[in-house]
Amino acid sequence: MADPIRHSRFDDAQGLVFGAAMCAFGVLILTGAGLVTGQTAGLAVLISYVTGYSFGLVFFVINLPFYALAWFRLGAAFTFKTFVSVALISAISLVLGDLVHVDPAHPAVAAVLFGMVSGAGLLAIFRHRASLGGVGIVAFDLQERFGWRAGLVQLGFDLVLFAAALMILPATLVLWSLIGAAVLNAIIAINHRRDLYIGT
Repeated sequence: MADPIRHSRFDDAQGLVFGAAMCAFGVLILTGAGLVTGQTAGLAVLISYVTGYSFGLVFFVINLPFYALAWFRLGAAFTFKTFVSVALISAISLVLGDLVHVDPAHPAVAAVLFGMVSGAGLLAIFRHRASLGGVGIVAFDLQERFGWRAGLVQLGFDLVLFAAALMILPATLVLWSLIGAAVLNAIIAINHRRDLYIGT
């Protein structure tokens, strides 16, 4: 049996840049409507709402403790690619708001667009054997070891975060946010399957 074709370094680089840019744009859509999402990104969004610090800075800092788990459980290559992905999203997020203005007409539109755009970005990052850190590292590890769908694992974490968001945001915005997270996680759960796609 022939060895599987592996992604080249260029493949990985363009995939991670594309994924990071899409995810950063998704966050811009999300925060433009005052919504929140799950996982580590959602926690960073909530902290940015409460403290006024930029999402990019908070997202970068909050991911730092998770790299040890990534290193020991998923290896140096995965950890490096994840660090690069997180750093790219943080950097892009810091400048994107000055370059692109997003003013959704309705939070439902923002929620669905966020889920679709960020889902595509996260899918690209996952397929190049990286994640966006935090819960994504845990979800990726569980999928690799036990075959659990990464999207479904992340949805479980999301529910806890949304419960906390109810103490900060209006319930209607949290509801729209939940729909956006459901769209994102459905995209990941349906498309990021080892039996349909094996990329390294």
